[in-house]
Amino acid sequence: MTTNDSELRAFLKTRAEAQQSKDIDRLMEHYDPDIVYYDVVPPLRFAGLDEVRRNFLRWFDGYEGPISLETHDRTLVTSGDVAFANMLHLDSGTRKGGLQASIWVRETVCLRRSNGDWLITHEHVSIPINPENFQVWLASEKDQPA
Repeated sequence: MTTNDSELRAFLKTRAEAQQSKDIDRLMEHYDPDIVYYDVVPPLRFAGLDEVRRNFLRWFDGYEGPISLETHDRTLVTSGDVAFANMLHLDSGTRKGGLQASIWVRETVCLRRSNGDWLITHEHVSIPINPENFQVWLASEKDQPA
């Protein structure tokens, strides 16, 4: 494991901790001011810290308490001051209204190091769909076949 890999693993761990505790200020420290963020919810893209912050607050507001976010199958690739990571997340917790729900999502993040600090410049979160009927495919298990 390289120094970059160790730094990025620690960076992504602290980001996940901020997401789970719904600490918006700590979470936003992980993002570049020019972030472009693609999420599973409309609109097609969120650009800049203000839009991304509002989107995270919307996500946080959907939960009664903390968010459980298990990371699986993470891959990191680095070259100098650029990196990308892809992973699966099991997002779960108690939703507003008391519904207990879990959902698998796919995530890719692109990062750049500037002045010694890593920041996310692009993030893409997705949920697979069935192309025959355009319905969301909600896997109950990570490796469940379609």
